Amino acid sequence: MSSQSSNRAGSSRQTALRRQQQVLSHLQGEKQAVPTQDPKKTIRQIAVYGAGIMGSGIAQVAAQAGYKVVLWDMRPADIERGMAAVKKSLERTAKRLKKDAEWVNQTLGLISTTTDQLQACSGADLVIEAIVEDLRIKQKLFGSLDQAAKPDCIFATNTSSLLVRDVAASVGDDRKKRTVALHFFNPVAMMKLVEIAYMDGMDERLLELLKAWVRDIGKTPVLCRDTPGFIVNRLLVPYNSEARMLVERGDATIEDVDTAMKLGAGYPMGPFELMDMTGLDTGYHIMKGWYEGAPGLKGDIRFKPTAQMEQMVKDGHLGRKTGQGYYKYN
Repeated sequence: MSSQSSNRAGSSRQTALRRQQQVLSHLQGEKQAVPTQDPKKTIRQIAVYGAGIMGSGIAQVAAQAGYKVVLWDMRPADIERGMAAVKKSLERTAKRLKKDAEWVNQTLGLISTTTDQLQACSGADLVIEAIVEDLRIKQKLFGSLDQAAKPDCIFATNTSSLLVRDVAASVGDDRKKRTVALHFFNPVAMMKLVEIAYMDGMDERLLELLKAWVRDIGKTPVLCRDTPGFIVNRLLVPYNSEARMLVERGDATIEDVDTAMKLGAGYPMGPFELMDMTGLDTGYHIMKGWYEGAPGLKGDIRFKPTAQMEQMVKDGHLGRKTGQGYYKYN
């Protein structure tokens, strides 16, 4: 073996070793059952951008845990719909937890609203954006907030498909060090997982703080380096893609695929039921973005939307939210 080949092999082994050490470090960090710090001493007020399904849900769970929340959206009507959804969800939660109407009102009282974009973050210790899944719009928002927010304010994106480093491209270098993804799952009030995706060089103390905060709002955190799809979508998207291709080739029916995965793999729902629940448009845009340009995924056939899927999106057959997807709903 030449000395050049030997050097390359040695460098590759060192890189692999560093990656293993990072993984072991994160696993050891997760073993700490009790956070080393009280997140409420550092994170007192949260600004949530976007009063849609995800944003209103995040505002709700944060308020339930006792945090002051400022909920922003562009239009008063959108804020009104978002707060109505929060109230309805809180009332369901109150029944489940055997809480009274006073608890609902006290929780709602922790959420204030505004259409003033800069005012919303002026006193925030943590900013979470849950706006439309469009990179340029997210970058524009973070760029605007960077100067208005406190220097130590943490920026978080709820993106499900974009890279943190791309969303953070419009903020200064100091803010980049305090920018992560906090990926919640729908419905936020019920789903226990939050993915924390971080860029290389992130301060471990900041990650520990965010893990403690996620636990404090009743969720379970998992860590992932900044990679397309993080953990869940990186595994879920190709799984769904294989299910679609299986059916489109005529190898099995939609119903039989769903039944097989529920009874054979123990999944709570099949891939087509899941795609209908999350929305075909969401999956389509994730796949299209990855296939056209995601690092390491560009041109990968597993992430190319099928013709049938593209037609369903064009026809507005997006799943449960439109009354028709792979199944029809009353």
